[in-house]
Amino acid sequence: MPWSLGKLVFYSSVVASGACTLTYYLIQKAFSKASYYQQALEQLHGHPEALEALGTPLNVHYLRLTDKYNFVDIAKAQLKIPVSGPKSEGHLHVISSRNAPFQRWHLQEVFLKLEDGQQIPMFKLSGNTGHEVEKE
Repeated sequence: MPWSLGKLVFYSSVVASGACTLTYYLIQKAFSKASYYQQALEQLHGHPEALEALGTPLNVHYLRLTDKYNFVDIAKAQLKIPVSGPKSEGHLHVISSRNAPFQRWHLQEVFLKLEDGQQIPMFKLSGNTGHEVEKE
């Protein structure tokens, strides 16, 4: 059976779309397993004021990969994780760093910014020693 150009374009676009969807899913999965992402979610789940503001159960949504705020390089990770609950929604802002590749990530700052503009600080690394942690 001969293939028409229309069928070829259609099937090619379906395959390309599937590959893009798979790539998007794999990138999201990699972010969600990263220690800086998991550490930030632990801060959120352990912060009564943030939980009260959002309500439970919490929903964590996919990152907007096109948002310029979201980036990771060798030494710094910065994310804006969309979160929501029955009462409100917002973004969990995360800044994390490490001294060298393949070393452990350390949270620098985590705060929740709600859709109404309210900010709830959750964690900030103390500037005194670089090791002390202040929980907000």
